[in-house]
Amino acid sequence: MSLTNALSDALPLTLSESPLSLNLITAEGLEPVSPLWLRERTQDPEQLDEVTTQRLFDSHAIDVNLELTAARPVDETHVEFTFSDGHCEVYDLTMLAHELQGITPFPKPESWDASIDQQAQRVDWEKMGNNEDFQKALKAYLRFGYIIVQNVPTDPERILEVAGHFGYVKDTNFGSYFEVYSRPTGNDLAYRSVALGPHTDNPYRDPVPGIQMLHCLVNETTGGLSTLVDSLNALKQLKAEMPEGYELLRTTPVGFRFLDAGTELTTRRCVIRENSDGEPIGVNYSPRLDHLPHMSLENTRRYHQARQRLGQLFQDPANEIRFQLESGELMMFDNTRVLHGRTAFDTNEGHRHLQGCYMDSDGPRERFATTLMRQRQQQAQQENREEMA
Repeated sequence: MSLTNALSDALPLTLSESPLSLNLITAEGLEPVSPLWLRERTQDPEQLDEVTTQRLFDSHAIDVNLELTAARPVDETHVEFTFSDGHCEVYDLTMLAHELQGITPFPKPESWDASIDQQAQRVDWEKMGNNEDFQKALKAYLRFGYIIVQNVPTDPERILEVAGHFGYVKDTNFGSYFEVYSRPTGNDLAYRSVALGPHTDNPYRDPVPGIQMLHCLVNETTGGLSTLVDSLNALKQLKAEMPEGYELLRTTPVGFRFLDAGTELTTRRCVIRENSDGEPIGVNYSPRLDHLPHMSLENTRRYHQARQRLGQLFQDPANEIRFQLESGELMMFDNTRVLHGRTAFDTNEGHRHLQGCYMDSDGPRERFATTLMRQRQQQAQQENREEMA
């Protein structure tokens, strides 16, 4: 059998004989897969721990000149590779293709504006014990960066139970959770009744809290509307309008500072946050807490124009959603992707009391992976029952 025609046409992979290699098919042509990369992806049970799937060998010690010495197709999606170090193994090419193409079971972030279906982002706390409903809630959060959880009991500290269901609580100088209601001596403007523009919480902290929850216990006011805006959507607009300004926000670290009677926290970071592939994933944005860096006169002007325009996009009614967070409702949002704010409210109308907490970013992804495992287990159990029937 010719190696070049041995694999399924559905795979973005092909084999070549001279030199012997596995190749990724791209729009630019064939891209050889390094034997080092391939050898490291071993699934050999003698080379991986059965429980943890962690390697039982030091992959960093593999010979840098490692080569493929043989390739034998087993079927259209499996090939037995032999390496110059003597290792021989059958590889699942579908699994390799998914990794090479960056395909994962996790939902990809999708930018949104004010036309988002807000009802689809609402989930019922009373159903979060059901694996399917919990998976849908996590998927909505991972795609759009926020959800509203309804029917959450309003007893104090219930927020910690909800946070523990979705991930891991992050303690800060504000405690494991914090109270949000009007008090003139509070150490943050969130504890006043004034309007708050869209912002990132704690951009002065390292790391910045990944997720925030706000649980409404009481709301007797007509004001105090919650606002949310997707920074990914605003960044797309800014990059199209002001590419030079976008680049300054992406590459210029600025200072952020928090100060109260017992705490001082400072750090420097860029406004635009990127992942390891250079793609925007959010912002560090708080006009109450940032400090312009010293730059040339022209760059300072351009930088200010860019952040000014970004702020306008964040508050554009076409981008921002507003809603009343009612008693028993909790909003959970990606703190650096989905910026939050609040309209002013009149304390004479009645009491407005929220509890908030921060969480690490990786919790919902971990929980989503767990729901997938449970789903596979349930499917396997169902198949076994059908076979025995």
